[in-house]
Amino acid sequence: MKGELPLVMHVLHRFDTGGLENGVVNLINHWPEGECRHMVVALTEVTDFRKRLRNADVQCLALHKPDGHGAKLYPRFWQVLRRYRPTVLHTRNLAALEMQAVAWAARVPLRIHGEHGRDVEDVDGSSLRHQRLRRLYSPFVHRYVALSQDLARYLTTKVGIAPERVEQIYNGVDVERFRPVAGQPLAIPGAPFGPSEHWIVGTVGRMQTIKNQTLLARAFVRMLELQPELRETARLVMVGDGPLRSEAQTVLDNAGAGQLAWLPGERSDVTAVMQGLHCFVLPSLAEGVSNTILEAMASGLPVVATQVGGNAELVAHGRTGEIVPSGDVDALAQALTRLASDPAACRRMGREGRADVDLRFSLPAMVNAYRRLYSARPPEARAAFGRSKPRS
Repeated sequence: MKGELPLVMHVLHRFDTGGLENGVVNLINHWPEGECRHMVVALTEVTDFRKRLRNADVQCLALHKPDGHGAKLYPRFWQVLRRYRPTVLHTRNLAALEMQAVAWAARVPLRIHGEHGRDVEDVDGSSLRHQRLRRLYSPFVHRYVALSQDLARYLTTKVGIAPERVEQIYNGVDVERFRPVAGQPLAIPGAPFGPSEHWIVGTVGRMQTIKNQTLLARAFVRMLELQPELRETARLVMVGDGPLRSEAQTVLDNAGAGQLAWLPGERSDVTAVMQGLHCFVLPSLAEGVSNTILEAMASGLPVVATQVGGNAELVAHGRTGEIVPSGDVDALAQALTRLASDPAACRRMGREGRADVDLRFSLPAMVNAYRRLYSARPPEARAAFGRSKPRS
């Protein structure tokens, strides 16, 4: 509309707690003021997660899409596009990709699609159906964003997107919010364990199949079998909610380790949780670029992660943590045993991880990469987005 700043419309499946959604929030919250407007459109629901947006003027719209193909939603999404007239439309992951066709029909000047990671139906990117779907919608997309080199290779080699249409941009982390504590970790509010008498390993995230937190529960039990004396000091914290929460608790209870673990459900104080750990673990079956890994590294923690997606691009094996095979209980248990037995190595890895974050994964670097992308071709989009002041 005349007199308004250009609009960037972020389209995703659901605006709820998660790494993808957290990345969108970080991008919007740290965007230079007065350069453009942002809007979030969720094909299904917008939850209280929207409260993490600092600017109350950022509109969030839920379209309440039913299960199945989104064709029935096309007319309504068309109306949304014609009403708000975004300069940039940025869809994220396969669930939102089909909206690119509507945006093309509505002549949105710059259409971008982001690949943030894979789901449990296609953990290794081998699904021919998913490749065909991405190929089908590719003519409607101007540019692609891959959050990891692994996802960039997937787009160019398996989907067949021309390399010049793919930009690889890592997530950024708020290094002021997530930072190491001096000396001993701090007690996590409400936790039954203290960092002065316990070695606390933990994870944070939605407890669903793709995140595979039961692997960590089983590896914790196996670690206690490998080194029984660790029962006196080792403790496990698993923050998050979802179907795997009860499964993980059952694994621990059945092994007689239930009292050595704390599974409080979802919490909003992730910073405090990170500052109360000695080691962070991400046991996922698939990942793009994990925000929680970056938050843990920024907090000065060594990270143990599975060899999936972009994890090995973030964690330098042997220097900032350890990379273990996905689904391998013994490998994860042995990594935990080594770190629990060597506090000096934990501290050294934590320092190295923080240095890597400062150098490679800052929020300003991420925001500036997206600013360049949103200002890129086609020329009509660049001309509209380049206006830093409202049109008169």
